[in-house]
Amino acid sequence: MRIERIPIEVSTRAPTGRTAAYLLGGEDALLVDPAAPDGRLEAALDRVDDVAVTHHHADHVGGVRACAEAADATVWCRYGREAAFADAAGVDPDRTFREGGRIPAGDGAVTVHETPGHAPEHVAFAVDGDLLVGDLAVTEGSVVVGAPEGDMRSYLSSLRRVRAMAPERLYPGHGPVAEAPRSVCERLLRRRLDREARVLAAVEAGDRAVADILDSTYDRDLAGVRDLAGMTVRAHLDKLHHEGRVEWDGSRADPA
Repeated sequence: MRIERIPIEVSTRAPTGRTAAYLLGGEDALLVDPAAPDGRLEAALDRVDDVAVTHHHADHVGGVRACAEAADATVWCRYGREAAFADAAGVDPDRTFREGGRIPAGDGAVTVHETPGHAPEHVAFAVDGDLLVGDLAVTEGSVVVGAPEGDMRSYLSSLRRVRAMAPERLYPGHGPVAEAPRSVCERLLRRRLDREARVLAAVEAGDRAVADILDSTYDRDLAGVRDLAGMTVRAHLDKLHHEGRVEWDGSRADPA
């Protein structure tokens, strides 16, 4: 199936400053993650029949309403998340999908795979041997998994699931296409587990507040992203607390 990638300038804190929208199929295409109205998307709307997103963050849904209305397209969202989708996208969904569901795309269809963690409703779309992964993975850097919405246990499980699926390529929402999906997943898993070990070590060394744990676990300048890093530390603490490795009440962390 034809995959057309269109990076769109959008208000996002992703390093690229762009979110990739995808057109899947030739005629009767599926449009995925229209981040904002864009001339290149507008030029293709006469062949768009369906619109779907990997998750509901603003830098992925900002163009859903305008594109769907202009194309008179069917709008899809994750089953059980209809209200949250409508709040984010400004339009009610026409249809919903679940794990293993199929969404029409050109002469074929894409298959839905649940990949929560970055967001609770996050999904990936399988296109032949490839996978559109939204904000599950990036080829460089890492993905924000920030509490309370982000769930670190789910995120790591989703990475492991995608690694086991062994797709040929990953098409992310930010940054270039990943030609070595297994290596990308393994790098992100190592990065998260290394951060988790640093968070645990900081707590065991006496850090109790998120601000102190941040200073102990990050060895780079956090200017402009300190709030996101703090949310990530909270997600790690939630995971460690669930596993019985730390005591964490949302404001103070102690060794278990």
